[in-house]
Amino acid sequence: MRNTFRLLSPILAAALACAACTTAPASAPSPYVTLGGQRFSVEIAATPEQQAHGLMDRTSMPTDHGMLFVFPRAQRLTFWMKDTLIPLDMLFFDQSHRLVTIHADVPPCQADPCHTYASTAPARYVLELNAGTAEKLGVRKGDVIVFSDVPAGTQ
Repeated sequence: MRNTFRLLSPILAAALACAACTTAPASAPSPYVTLGGQRFSVEIAATPEQQAHGLMDRTSMPTDHGMLFVFPRAQRLTFWMKDTLIPLDMLFFDQSHRLVTIHADVPPCQADPCHTYASTAPARYVLELNAGTAEKLGVRKGDVIVFSDVPAGTQ
C-alpha cells in the first residue's frame, strides 16, 4: 500500500498543480463598430432567423448600441419595421464597408401593410441605430464603417 501511495503522490501533486495553473477560457470580446468617430456595441444578425427578428419587440436601445445585419453577398436589400417599437436609422453599407444608403428616423410600423426601406445600391451590411443618430454623427454616403471584434466570416 505504501508503494502505491508513493507512486501516486507525485502524480496527484502534479495533477493538482496543473489544475491550479489553468485559467478559464477568456470570453470572446464583444463586437463593435466605429462610424463617424463614435463606437457602437453591436448585436450581429447573420442568420435568416436573426435577421427576420431583428430589433422587434424592444421598447428601447442604449444610445451606444446597434444591430449589424450581415448578408453573404452584396445585393439590393429591403427592410421594414414590422413589430419594431422604436424609431431607427437604417444605414446600408456595401462590401467595402462604404455607406450607400441612409434611411433616417424610420418610424415603427403601426399597421399592415408596413412601408419598406430599400438600399439604392447593392449592400452587404445594414446597421440599425436609434433614430437621429446618423444626423448627430453627420454621416454621409461614402463614409466607412470599421468593424472590431466582429466574428470571422461575418466581415
